[in-house]
Amino acid sequence: MVKRALLGIAIGAIIIGIIWIGQGTGIFPYPASSFMIDQMPWAYRGGALAAAGLLAAFFLRHK
Repeated sequence: MVKRALLGIAIGAIIIGIIWIGQGTGIFPYPASSFMIDQMPWAYRGGALAAAGLLAAFFLRHK
């Protein structure tokens, strides 16, 4: 049960990280009033979050 919840959190982190990358690079400019659009620090943070989610998912699936 706990492993499944942690895997859900890891998948959520991957999805949120991808959205942050899209907003930070301007590829996904929604909502239009977002402070994250075209702000590269958010793309870097999104990359780090997505990578952490991928690592967590990998270790949770292979443990």
